[in-house]
Amino acid sequence: MSNLRKYKVLLVDDEPNMLNILSCVLSDEGYSVDVANDGKDAISKISSYDYHVAILDLKLPDMTGLDVLREIKARTPQTVAIMITAYSSVDTAIQAMKIGAYDYITKPFKIEQLKDIILKALESGVLFYRTPRVKDSGKQGFEIIGSTAGMQEIFEMIDYVAPTNSSVLIYGETGTGKELLARAIHDSSHRAEKPFVKVNCAAIPEGLLESELFGHERGAFTSAIATRIGLFEAADSGTILLDEIAEMSPAMQAKLLRVTQEKEFERVGSSKTRMVDVRIISATNKNLVELVAQGSFREDLYYRLSVVPFYIPPLRDRKDDIRLLSKKFLRDYSEILGKRVELISDEAMKKLMEYDWPGNVRELENCIERAVIFTKGSVVEADSLFIGLPAINAPLPDWSEQINDTPYEPKSIREMEKAHIIKVLESTDSNRTQAAKILEISRRTLQNKIKKYGIMD
Repeated sequence: MSNLRKYKVLLVDDEPNMLNILSCVLSDEGYSVDVANDGKDAISKISSYDYHVAILDLKLPDMTGLDVLREIKARTPQTVAIMITAYSSVDTAIQAMKIGAYDYITKPFKIEQLKDIILKALESGVLFYRTPRVKDSGKQGFEIIGSTAGMQEIFEMIDYVAPTNSSVLIYGETGTGKELLARAIHDSSHRAEKPFVKVNCAAIPEGLLESELFGHERGAFTSAIATRIGLFEAADSGTILLDEIAEMSPAMQAKLLRVTQEKEFERVGSSKTRMVDVRIISATNKNLVELVAQGSFREDLYYRLSVVPFYIPPLRDRKDDIRLLSKKFLRDYSEILGKRVELISDEAMKKLMEYDWPGNVRELENCIERAVIFTKGSVVEADSLFIGLPAINAPLPDWSEQINDTPYEPKSIREMEKAHIIKVLESTDSNRTQAAKILEISRRTLQNKIKKYGIMD
């Protein structure tokens, strides 16, 4: 595996000689290495930086390696943890595997053995891209997970492209994570502490898009009751994401071309030329080359926007990422929903892996969120996964039967609502916050309905 410098390794051991030897060996291999000689120092480092690999001694002067491992899994769960232990504590090392360690190695060991374990871990696909934390801003950065060759190539491209001011064009199907990639490029650039402004070109009516992008003067048109700056001005010195760029009209394409070339524009209703320093990232789920050939997209604008093109492959072409993404979403939504759902069963994971995910990562995320909602225990089973959407003319799933095996047949809308609220409250053990989220109403509205229907929960 070449270019190991991009992988950061944290060594945690209280033996100075061991730290020195391992640090020298791994640095010579090309890794970027940090060291910590106790648990407190290690936790401080993982709180400030993201590591691809952490090598932990089980015995530390102030705490155990297991304590540090738990902190790593809580803060940066994608970090590969490798435990170092004496032969007599192999049982403890096995416990570490249950907590989430990738592997363990017993003392005394050969350096080549450790190097092989690290390479095996990296090559197995336990990899991620996390943008740098922005100092003094409280921003944690964005995480993109991917183990396939296509995603790893994207991660490497980010490192090359982010420091520049070059325009970027991101291709990919709906739901593949184009906005997330744009944010990663922004947060990895020198503009990270400046604005990141997103514009959905398809969501703004053509007649209003010019005003939205470039602003307008008071009285420029009937509803212009005050002067308003546009999104390009709002993004000055930062980055603007033009999502669904293919939907922009030819007239607006001409105006955008001028901004990309000259970095200047006029507000609607004004003759004053304004300068702006903005990095432009565009995104589309359409083939712009075909649109150029058809004459619906300007060729000169295409070349201006696609200085650096990125292509995000659909989830069906990177199925190895489904497992990593599913586990991430499981952690995220277990925390958000206040539930202790910790695992996805083998049968459920097989079901996830066999599906083609036409909605890509967004559809997978929604699926896992639903699974967490309807899972009563700590393990997501296959029957908790509602994968795919029904046909337009198909009956909707009977969610009441998913919540409670006993179906109900209310005689009126009032009875239907009351019965459904009761069953959702039962499914959440009367947790009104969770119940309100499932019902897609506010907690106050739920409380009013409970009072209205005289529901005792």
